[in-house]
Amino acid sequence: MAIRINNRTTLHQGRVYNLVTENVTLDNEVTTDVEFIQHPGATAIIPMIDPTHIILLNQYRHALRKYIWEIPAGTLDPGESVMNCARRELIEETGFSADHWHSLGEITPVPGYSDERIHIFLATDLQSAERHLDEDEIIQVHRVACEDALDMLRRGDIQDAKSIAGLFLALDWLKFRTLDVS
Repeated sequence: MAIRINNRTTLHQGRVYNLVTENVTLDNEVTTDVEFIQHPGATAIIPMIDPTHIILLNQYRHALRKYIWEIPAGTLDPGESVMNCARRELIEETGFSADHWHSLGEITPVPGYSDERIHIFLATDLQSAERHLDEDEIIQVHRVACEDALDMLRRGDIQDAKSIAGLFLALDWLKFRTLDVS
């Protein structure tokens, strides 16, 4: 049996995501209401400056009321491809573009209350580009040694889920490959 959606209501339509409630009948024949955030999806990027250095961002996040360490990332615009979103966000947030891209996979950060999927990429062969922050973004760009990023993960300095997943995926992928990033 498939899960059956009996009714769907948009409780709030936001600028980027919506709060939706659905009345569903589950495989076990239980009928219940489920609320979740409907999200258009996003990309996250690990920009490699060279084989031993990456770019990390220190970005203000109002929901947490503080600056946090993150990898560059952003939400898909309507009709935008995942790859175009990754390219756009890298330039906007870091002031770099990349010639080489490798898909590291896709994560679902909070499946208990959101349908968001984040596509994670490794970007190499970086060149300077004109940075275009959104009006509401406060971001500091930092060159960080990969070993230092691992130490930041171990100490809990990096707590953002997409960044933790992205860094581990990138470092694991790099461990098994020779990467020529000049």
